[in-house]
Amino acid sequence: MTVTTHTGGSILGHPVKRTEDQELITGAGAYTGDLPVEGALHAVFVRSPIAHGTLGDIDVEEARGMPGVVAVYTAADLDVADRPGLPGVVPDAMSRPHLAKGKVRFVGDIVAAVIGETAGQALDAAETVFPDIEPLPAVTGIEEAFADGAPVLFDEVGSNLVAGAGTGEVAGIFDEADVVVEGKFLNQKLAGVPMEPNACVVQPGEPNGGITLYLSTQTPHGARDAIAGDLGFEADQVRVVAPRVGGGFGPKATAYPEYTIAAKAAMLLGRPVRWNETRSENMLSMVHGRAQVQWVELGVKNDGKIVGLRASVIGDGGAYPAVGTILPSLTQLLAQGVYDIPAIEFSWKTVVTNTTTVGAYRGAGRPEATQLLERIIDMAADRIGVDPLEMRRMNYLQPEQYPMTSLTGAEYDNADHEKALDAAKSAAGYDELLAEQKRRRDAGDRVALGIGVGSYVEVTAPLGLDGEYGSAQAHPDGTFTVMAGTSAHGQGHETAFAQLASAVLGVPMEKVKVVQSDTAVVRSGAGTLGSRSLQTGGSAIHNASTELVHRAREIAAHLLEAAVEDIEHSDDGFGVRGVAGNTITWQQVATASEDGTGLEDGAGRALREDLDFKQGQSSFPFGTHISVVEVDLDTGMVKPLRHVAVDDCGRILNPMLVAGQQHGGIAQGISQALFERVTYDEDGNPTTGNLASYTIPSAADLCSYEASNTETPTHLNPIGAKGIGESGTIGSTPAVHNAVIDAVSHLGVTHIDMPLTPEAVWRAIDGAATNGASDPGTRHQAGPEYAGKAETEHVPDGTDA
Repeated sequence: MTVTTHTGGSILGHPVKRTEDQELITGAGAYTGDLPVEGALHAVFVRSPIAHGTLGDIDVEEARGMPGVVAVYTAADLDVADRPGLPGVVPDAMSRPHLAKGKVRFVGDIVAAVIGETAGQALDAAETVFPDIEPLPAVTGIEEAFADGAPVLFDEVGSNLVAGAGTGEVAGIFDEADVVVEGKFLNQKLAGVPMEPNACVVQPGEPNGGITLYLSTQTPHGARDAIAGDLGFEADQVRVVAPRVGGGFGPKATAYPEYTIAAKAAMLLGRPVRWNETRSENMLSMVHGRAQVQWVELGVKNDGKIVGLRASVIGDGGAYPAVGTILPSLTQLLAQGVYDIPAIEFSWKTVVTNTTTVGAYRGAGRPEATQLLERIIDMAADRIGVDPLEMRRMNYLQPEQYPMTSLTGAEYDNADHEKALDAAKSAAGYDELLAEQKRRRDAGDRVALGIGVGSYVEVTAPLGLDGEYGSAQAHPDGTFTVMAGTSAHGQGHETAFAQLASAVLGVPMEKVKVVQSDTAVVRSGAGTLGSRSLQTGGSAIHNASTELVHRAREIAAHLLEAAVEDIEHSDDGFGVRGVAGNTITWQQVATASEDGTGLEDGAGRALREDLDFKQGQSSFPFGTHISVVEVDLDTGMVKPLRHVAVDDCGRILNPMLVAGQQHGGIAQGISQALFERVTYDEDGNPTTGNLASYTIPSAADLCSYEASNTETPTHLNPIGAKGIGESGTIGSTPAVHNAVIDAVSHLGVTHIDMPLTPEAVWRAIDGAATNGASDPGTRHQAGPEYAGKAETEHVPDGTDA
């Protein structure tokens, strides 16, 4: 519904229903696949069925002669540049050709594109295209890719190593420790699985003899620049529009090669070309997330104080490394987490494998840092017999230590971790839960209760994404238009940005139109990713609206023949302080600006302000989650009972939008802990290539969430906001993971790698029983490949993994 009853500052901080949802829930919103484009051709892509092989001839003759086929393209037919993975980081030799040449490197690599009058005709023809591929040994495991003698994906590079860095060694890091706890953890590979797969519609011939693309994307300007580079165009020759987008979660921040191929085909054929990805294609070709193996050591005193942390991480970049290459650097950045750790030694590397490319996925490098910290802290607390919640409390960074730079270079703005912890503890009834857990254990109950805690800090607007374009304009009809370079795909930007402008301008929300997601209209923008939109795009709109009020006061002063400093702005418009009954409305001010009567020089112009907001650094939301689960000790089945989340995202603009983001994030975090994992067989064939084999939960598989907030406004932007889009995912996964391990810890299990499926949990329980671990004195780690085995050997730097 559209809110019309509140104006001005009164709506900030209050729940306001989303104004965009009427269109979405009634089906009136247009998604890329729905766009009616007369005369559009259809693209279908022929993909490699082999994970790694030498590509020979591609037989396309039969396809070219089939009914409705307009064109069939291979790499030799299209003049497009290879896509660099990440300039300055990924070696040029690892750039991705849009259509495979010389080699194929994963199942799903594109070898040909068929363009047909209908999608069915193009699909029929695609099934007759036969690439000649000589298979080569494949490597799909992260550790295997780094091992001596591993198959090499890029012969010119000579190894599978893409990049790496670290803090350097810290001498004597554990000298003061009473106990050093070690662990090896897997952050499994995940698929984004948005409700709407990738899609594009390309219109040739505009602008400036270029092209217009309608894309299901999070980053219209980024996609524009990448596609322009592929085609050798100037940026202004490519227009990108994002219609309604059915889910993003990070993977839709990538400009996919299919978009460029469709664009080139449209240019060559002089007709529109469209592509709608199938779900099975989406599972193969949309970038995956996470995919890290972590070796962690934590030194602690017997009272629970942390002495030092050592960690090494190897990340999977997939077949053609791109932004996923540097996500382990964000893991390093947040390796200190919320804790006062005296010494940290951290190193990371990224390798290529014969699997789908890894990119951003909700949290993108930050959940992995929280996961390794929160698991190793729980293992240490268990080892020394300290309550895990209280161990966190005694090691928290304190509010008076902020702002500060962490040992790994994170410029923390502010935080109050104990406040969030206490709120979560109280909401969960932590002491009562411990008592119930003890009662069940004493009674020998075969349904165990587990309680897990996860405290986190995350970085929002990272990697230089701390600035954004914004504008505000008043029109003579009494309406307003605001713009930002962000691009919504479900978060509620239209509501939030209209709220901000409404509060500053003193007008009802329904008079404010939010424009976004069109590179021909919005001057610039970094898009929506990294939980950055409100603090950057929102701040840009706030500041532009503030500047618009300043300009309007100047015009009103001219019309009222008063000094600018005597002009008051209210919900009624603009008047002279102390003079009643003489008010200029926004309509009159905007008209006077456009016709020039309100301006000293008489040159009419739109009443509009454009600016670029720059925050100066990232912000750092934080919080604590407590998860409560039941585990059936006979079957390994895990049942989430409760999830308590206390997230601090700075000042809250709209609690309803914040709660929605918390709920969505928590669902994805729980899903990683319990359900999801992308897998391949030894030849590199995907074994989770559809939604029958890749498990995502329904609402029936999850519990209700008890989400609340503390508010610690940041000083970095005018509205005090941080970010909330990814916090739920970052806090929930370790809390659920820790809860499941806690449920079975009295049996002698210290770790089970995610996902914590019934089989994985049952194998861990069975392994502990088989090895005679009936009390906490003997502990075991288990996971998909380690189930029931003793604690894995630590690999100090990952080089001999």
